[in-house]
Amino acid sequence: MQRICLFPGTFDPVTLGHTDIIDRALPLFDKIVVGIGLNAAKAPMFSPDQRLEWIEDIYKHEPKVSGAIYEGLTVDYCKRIGAHFILRGIRYVSDFEYEKTIADANRTLDKHIETVFLTGEPKYTSVASTIVRDIIRNGGNASPFLPNLVYESLKK
Repeated sequence: MQRICLFPGTFDPVTLGHTDIIDRALPLFDKIVVGIGLNAAKAPMFSPDQRLEWIEDIYKHEPKVSGAIYEGLTVDYCKRIGAHFILRGIRYVSDFEYEKTIADANRTLDKHIETVFLTGEPKYTSVASTIVRDIIRNGGNASPFLPNLVYESLKK
């Protein structure tokens, strides 16, 4: 059985914190699907297609990583793609408390899907998409928080 993992999120935009988690998860899984979840409660800054393009461009030379856009329950999407693992990144203790609640709910919905937590590298703990969007909106330099490919595409 292949170890397929879904890394769900909004990735609005893709940050160095996200790529840190993906890169360090590569040895753990046979395939990582970076799932851009559509959430009616959130108003993203970048289109789902733009976010998917960034993922695909960043990982174009890594066959184990693919991107996808999905709607609905994360566990339902896991079933559709054959993923038995959900990957989540943790920056702070407060992230763990929030993420554990979601992991517990997902486990209740499907006991065959396990959530795996990776802690972010300390140098990326301050990297949050919300902060990065605010920097971009206000004309600041977001380059310290973004993969070069994402930063360069924003300059255009």
